Amino acid sequence: MHHTDTPASPNTPPTSSTLPLAGLRVVEFSHMVMGPTCGLVLADLGAEVIKVEPVEGDRTRHLLGAGAGFFPMFNRNKKSVAIDLRQASGLEAAIRLASTADIVVQNFKPGVMRKYGLDYRALSQLNPRLIYVNHTGFLPGPYEHRTALDEVVQMMGGLAYMTGRPGDPLRAGTSVNDIMGGMFGAIGAMAALMQRAQTGRGQEIDSALFENNVFLVGQHMMQFAVTGEAAEPMPNRISAWSVYDVFTVQDGAQIFLAAVSDAQWATLCQAFGWGDLLAHPGYTSNNDRVRLRPQLLPELRQRFATMTAAHIGQIFEDNGLPYAPISKPEELLDDPHLLASGGLAPVRLSDGERAGQMAPTTLLPLRMAGERLGVRMDPPQLGQHTQELLRSLGYGDDGIAALRDSQAIAG
Repeated sequence: MHHTDTPASPNTPPTSSTLPLAGLRVVEFSHMVMGPTCGLVLADLGAEVIKVEPVEGDRTRHLLGAGAGFFPMFNRNKKSVAIDLRQASGLEAAIRLASTADIVVQNFKPGVMRKYGLDYRALSQLNPRLIYVNHTGFLPGPYEHRTALDEVVQMMGGLAYMTGRPGDPLRAGTSVNDIMGGMFGAIGAMAALMQRAQTGRGQEIDSALFENNVFLVGQHMMQFAVTGEAAEPMPNRISAWSVYDVFTVQDGAQIFLAAVSDAQWATLCQAFGWGDLLAHPGYTSNNDRVRLRPQLLPELRQRFATMTAAHIGQIFEDNGLPYAPISKPEELLDDPHLLASGGLAPVRLSDGERAGQMAPTTLLPLRMAGERLGVRMDPPQLGQHTQELLRSLGYGDDGIAALRDSQAIAG
């Protein structure tokens, strides 16, 4: 076996034994983003997460373009076992492995796991303590037969409408429902672990893309329910604050600037020496300034246009005012805060042209006992842990050789 465990960085726990989910086994039948995110959260928290892949490998390993980051991002801290479920001997090994799990995670189409006898009903008969997390497009109901994608549920669930300009629905710029759907799957699994400690029994959990999306837009649904006024798309909304916008400044650079209270408005005017704006009788209160936004914002745009984004940002920072550069994702790889606070960690890539090379990955956005949850294992190579795990299930060398000879396993 070739292990590629990454040494723990100074700001992360050195081993999984100190982590909250240490000692728990998760068997993950998943691909793409949603299921792997659930497994990632559990893995980062210390669980042993075993990714079951087909012998030809998870196709997510070889996606191009926007999918190129999926596998290395969502599969660190996991082991890989490659099994052909279509062969009886391979399926037997998979069932034996899954029956040893505390948690099984899956995100395949409805009916796939049942076809193989890997659904909750079958596995819970072998292990009543099993917690089983389904990641689906829809919870049971009229839509459950539909094929869902993140973009599909963003369009039908109001998020694309709220993100784009009127008449131009626009998906959010990342896999928000896949990622959050996996997070809710992990939350459900951890709640079920708490309940299992009391009852001794596991349970089945369903997390779905559409319902996740509806939860995200719930604030806008509630706005209508409470006020009778429909929420406008975010680019067209009437802002509650007078200064809360993107400004184009010197050399065409852009910066987001805000002043969301009367005190911040006064600070802004004083910091830039704009006594005339501070003394303007129409700009006395925030609501006054909101009413006069059509004349105030062009004035501010004209004044900021002669300054650099760096100069404006420094003044806002020195005075405790909200601001933000308009950053691209690739620029965050060099972000001084992320670098200084340990928000990025190196992983060794397992596939593609850069296989074997190191790349930075983002960690879970939390600390526990003052520590970030770090990288203990690189994204696994296909079938890297197959032999190790089969031996732990009682397979001997001859049995493993027979499985390999029949191509029921890889690795």
